[in-house]
Amino acid sequence: MNKKKLLNLYGLKWNPFEQSIPLEALVITPQIDSFCFRIENLVMDGGFGMITGVPGCGKSVVLRILASRLEKLKELKVRVISRPQSLPADFYREVGDLFGVTFKSSNRWGGHKSLRKEWSDHIRSTLLRPVLLIDEAQEMLPTVLNELRMLSSDKFDSEIILTVVFCGDQRLPEKFKEESLIPLGSRIRSRLTLESVSKEHLVNLLNESMTRAGNKNLINQEVVNILAEHSAGNFRAMMMMADNLLSEATHKELPQINETLFFEAYGQQKRNSKKK
Repeated sequence: MNKKKLLNLYGLKWNPFEQSIPLEALVITPQIDSFCFRIENLVMDGGFGMITGVPGCGKSVVLRILASRLEKLKELKVRVISRPQSLPADFYREVGDLFGVTFKSSNRWGGHKSLRKEWSDHIRSTLLRPVLLIDEAQEMLPTVLNELRMLSSDKFDSEIILTVVFCGDQRLPEKFKEESLIPLGSRIRSRLTLESVSKEHLVNLLNESMTRAGNKNLINQEVVNILAEHSAGNFRAMMMMADNLLSEATHKELPQINETLFFEAYGQQKRNSKKK
């Protein structure tokens, strides 16, 4: 899709249906705002938080919003794990790199000690617990999760020196029911569970996204309702369909996405699905 053509043709500041939309385009619901507020307070004492939900419900969006809000807290260190599936040695290497701690990968005790000192020094100077954000956390090995639990506590578990937010699909809370991970699961203080979204809520999200992007009439309301109805409560599915329609509309230089374009793009798929 020619992005410049798209933006000029429809008077948009950005494509409202892309995953990489700017932070100001993200719609913050009261549920998300409440969770972020709780995590902002959690950094005073440290501990664990968790975001879970079905694929496509907006978990990573919440993580983006949370990271942005935490980064506004003066002097707070906010770091993001990029390889949740790592073995313990690689996990220590990544966390060490994130917090500027150098140690030999063969010396896990040395890494453990150095990281805890780095975090304790940060707490003394800022009174805030450093933050570690972990997307796709359901991929983490139990051994790594338990390393993280022991890394984050001090003085017989009476003092927490790290704030960790896990984000993952519905396998994540099930993982914490495993016998070896029950001690960690019991320490999760703030939880956000995202479920399938109602049609009404999806309609509101789509309209708000278009308004913030600069063209509230980009899709006519009949198609907005159709998209919300056919996305089965899945935010990602709705945005992907809308993005495909926008690509087609841009190619044909249509003034608006309407019912005709929708049925041209998806009507055949619906007929084939009914035949099956």
